[in-house]
Amino acid sequence: MKALLCLDFENDIVHPEGKVAGKGYAAFNQTHECLVRAAQTQSKFRQAGFPVLHIRVGFSASYAEQPKTSPLMGQAHNFGAFKLDSWGTEFLSEVAPVPDELIITKHRVGAFYGTALNLTLKTMGIKELFLIGVATDMVVESTAREAHDRDFVVTIISDCCIAANDKDHQRSLENMQKLSTIITSDTLELN
Repeated sequence: MKALLCLDFENDIVHPEGKVAGKGYAAFNQTHECLVRAAQTQSKFRQAGFPVLHIRVGFSASYAEQPKTSPLMGQAHNFGAFKLDSWGTEFLSEVAPVPDELIITKHRVGAFYGTALNLTLKTMGIKELFLIGVATDMVVESTAREAHDRDFVVTIISDCCIAANDKDHQRSLENMQKLSTIITSDTLELN
């Protein structure tokens, strides 16, 4: 059984008015039209009857779960980024969940760490994971590595992934070739 993991498609990260979108994510999406392809990919999975799961990063109002020592997330509380129940942690409208699709909130980079994702996937009988999301070199790569080590068959749909820049995107895809299959959305086949 296959499943699509949609990783961190949040307003704070990709929307032009998001708290960290200025680091290049909004511009990368505008240049490469990743959200359009991601929405089409979600539709393909839904039409084929395969689950679409949505993962987001978020912290409570107190930021108690925030890793304060992290160079990546350690300052989120200072500018109100990734605050749960806010516009920033809502999914972008183009790729938002439809009713009954599972949403998992994480507090670290990878989708598996500290979440029920592994148990949920095993319970659903999922063997193959297809990953899309932002950022290619952060959550997508981290989740691909974790999924590989949990014996999932991993496929990255590269043109549905967003990075801060082309160099980070390509370098990450090269890294992930060692433990996953890299495809584009136009070559996706769901049998």
